[in-house]
Amino acid sequence: MNHAGAQSNLTKLAISATLHCLTGCAIGEVLGMVIGTALGWSNLSTIVLAVALAFVFGYALTIRPVLKSGLPLRAAIGVAFAADTVSIAVMEIVDNGVMLAVPGAMEAGLASWLFWGSLAFALAVAFVVTVPVNRWLISRGKGHAVVHQYHGGDHEGHHQH
Repeated sequence: MNHAGAQSNLTKLAISATLHCLTGCAIGEVLGMVIGTALGWSNLSTIVLAVALAFVFGYALTIRPVLKSGLPLRAAIGVAFAADTVSIAVMEIVDNGVMLAVPGAMEAGLASWLFWGSLAFALAVAFVVTVPVNRWLISRGKGHAVVHQYHGGDHEGHHQH
């Protein structure tokens, strides 16, 4: 494969990994924001809950297919931590930073277009910022690249090192 093709494949893999990360982050982030906002919690408490849930759902979405490959739970958790921690952390920092930067977004309430529009915008910005981070990690055999050796149902012999 030529250099341009390899770069294109790396970018596609990074986009795929970031979409995977975005899915877990979005589930946790939306759930945390909804719970915190509905209960009238402070911005800090709401963000802490949203970030914690983003990590829980992000890791869970990675652990499930790794467990299907036959890896024991303890090892699958280790793979998820290695694969997703940096990606989720970057996504959450950017996402919550954007939410805090949009005037009134955190206080807008669940019935407000400002709240939902800001949250969607924040997740989109986080995705755009996280793709190059994941691309860099994958190019070095880190991040989501760690998970790919376990795809396909048989983790033996699928190592890409």
